[in-house]
Formats: sequence, structure tokens, C-alpha cells
Amino acid sequence: MTATHPAGSAALEALYQEQILAHYRHPHGKGTLAAADATVTTRNPLCGEEATVTVTLDRTGPDVRVRDIRFTSDGCSISQASASMMTDLARGRTATEIAALTDRFADLLRGDAAATHDETLGPLQAFATLSRVPARIPCALLAWKALADALRPQ
Repeated sequence: MTATHPAGSAALEALYQEQILAHYRHPHGKGTLAAADATVTTRNPLCGEEATVTVTLDRTGPDVRVRDIRFTSDGCSISQASASMMTDLARGRTATEIAALTDRFADLLRGDAAATHDETLGPLQAFATLSRVPARIPCALLAWKALADALRPQ
């Protein structure tokens, strides 16, 4: 028999916290790209955190896609874990797809009940509890803002 955990349960929150800490301790995509097509740094003036995102782009198809992505950050566990997950989710996607994913992630962070069950968010669902701590939402979105700026047409 498999146990199920209702949204917001202590067991589910503990699982989510562990996922965030795992990405913080062993981040994916941390570093820089030597031959980046774009490099953007964003800062959170409220806490002083910053994140830098570097991307290489694949321009061979009808839509520009993220070929590779890396980040550096001096931020908290929330901002670094979010950036780590972002590198996994953004690779291979178009700017339009990434914008939609970012918007849905922001919905989740604001407490949208439907977003908490949206499987397209994948590991980002671990941040669902941040809706109860609005001051941390900019931390979770810091690298995503840098990525959005990096993907804007020049």
C-alpha cells in the first residue's frame, strides 16, 4: 500500500525541503560558459544576492533554443536551488517555452492552487510553500529573471 500526502502536509513539506537542499548542496549547471551568446547578472536589492546566467543558443531551427546554460550565484539556498533546477528545465527549450514555464512558476510561488499540481513544473513544485513567505519569492525568481533578460532579442 502506498501512502499519499495531501498538499501542505508535513511529510510533503519535508520532502520538498530536502529537494531544495539537494539542489543547493549539489547544484546542476553551476559555472560559466566560455563562449556564451549571452551573459546577464541580476541582483536582489533587498538582500544583496545576485545571480549570473550564461547561455549558448541554437539558432538552426525556426525558434532559437537554449543549447546550454550555466549559473553562478552568491545567494541563499532558495535562489541557488531554483537556479540549479532552471538549468535542467531550460536546456533545449525556446524563449517562448521558458517564458511560459517562468510565468507558471511565478503562479506557484504566489499560491495558485492549480500550479501546485502542474506536472510541467517538475522539481519546481518543491517551492510551493514559498507562497507563505512572500519575501523569499524574489530569491526563487532571481536566476529566472537573468535568463529572461539573456533571451531577449538584442
